[in-house]
Amino acid sequence: MKVQGNSLSSIGAMLLFAISSFAQQVKTDFDRTADFSQYKTYSWENVHAQDPLWVDRIKAAVNSALAGKGWTEVESGGNVSIMAMEMNQSHQTLNTYYDSFGGGWGWRGRFGGGFGDGFGDSTTTESTYKVGTLIVDLFDSNTKKLIWRGSASDTLSDKSDKNIKTLDKGVEKMFDHFPPVAR
Repeated sequence: MKVQGNSLSSIGAMLLFAISSFAQQVKTDFDRTADFSQYKTYSWENVHAQDPLWVDRIKAAVNSALAGKGWTEVESGGNVSIMAMEMNQSHQTLNTYYDSFGGGWGWRGRFGGGFGDGFGDSTTTESTYKVGTLIVDLFDSNTKKLIWRGSASDTLSDKSDKNIKTLDKGVEKMFDHFPPVAR
């Protein structure tokens, strides 16, 4: 079976795209001693975002998730205080593509030559992409103690609508198993 170098490059590029498309990382942790059944209301303390347009988008996504769990937002004095922070980082990657593997692995060592005709040509390109991360912290308003933290990270798009959908999906995943139950 002979596989062409261009086919390998195409397959590799498709796999990389597929993996990065589903690479959203969502993590949560919580205080195992906190009794989440006592919390039903929350107030926003602060949302830090590099782009001011994202403050309301973050609040809307979290508000929707918490409303789905039976929690109610109050202007001030909620059982829980929420702080959120959004940040972006640029990452770079190198991709090397081979256009041919040459003539194969013919053995010509001691009896007439080297290893085939070589590997052919390769091209290395540098790609820069941005990863956005949202961290949402919930504090007990009375004790000021952190009781829950969620984070979601994903590759950002150049399209705002796609990033909003990614935000909504990440926050939804973040609150999937909320409120937590201590074991």
